[in-house]
Amino acid sequence: GAFQKKGHSARVLSPEEAERLAKDPVLVSEFKQLKLEKEAQKNWDLFYKRNSTNFFKDRHWTTREFQELKACREFADQKLTILEAGCGVGNCLFPLLEEDLNIFAYACDFSPRAVEYVKKNALYTTERCKVFQCDLTKDDLLDNIPADSVDVVTLIFVLSAIHPDKMNLVLKNIYKVLKPGKCVLFRDYGLYDHAMLRFKSGSKLGENFYVRQDGTRSYFFTKGFLSQLFKAEGYEQVVNEYVQRETVNRKEDLRVPRVFLQGKFQKP
Repeated sequence: GAFQKKGHSARVLSPEEAERLAKDPVLVSEFKQLKLEKEAQKNWDLFYKRNSTNFFKDRHWTTREFQELKACREFADQKLTILEAGCGVGNCLFPLLEEDLNIFAYACDFSPRAVEYVKKNALYTTERCKVFQCDLTKDDLLDNIPADSVDVVTLIFVLSAIHPDKMNLVLKNIYKVLKPGKCVLFRDYGLYDHAMLRFKSGSKLGENFYVRQDGTRSYFFTKGFLSQLFKAEGYEQVVNEYVQRETVNRKEDLRVPRVFLQGKFQKP
């Protein structure tokens, strides 16, 4: 059966996997890299046009994985204000709003199309949610959210889609709206995840950074890199660990190694 383990050590590659990664030192040309950066929003918009709201499953695991959503309350029915940074079409947002009636959520996404899908969802109501389009690397969150007003920020499979040189800008932006003493809950792709090993030659943009066929990009995090990133912007590290799990496809008799990085970082 499938297993999951959490811890501080990264996944160890098999000799075949190590050889395959070593064989692909060629980086995508600088011209194409600049084009991908310029067209990042368009590529994500096209992604949502093609996949509508059907690509990602609703993430009912969020409250189970992040008990902090309950733990950060001082009393049982305390109203929480959350920000889902990079909400996509609401796969994480709507299960949370359904499960927890004492949440008001701000939600934003890079893709105007994704934001429209959220607004059209039957569960969307302005009494419990405010959604807006935002490029987290340059659009000031303070235009939509008061300073120091958010109890929890979720950053789930979002930072990996952003150029590593600009990730710090996202954390700086989030810092302004987070209340002192409150946290960012992080989950994203970890080093040597199955998705990283599947990239074909000619997909590499930089160290641990790749482009998919549709032009969207993905970075694969190490614990050390993530830790430095948050600490450089003034956050304190509470949790930072690899989550390794094996996904089993019984029909094809395949065992696939998945690696994620899960963290909790606090604003002092």
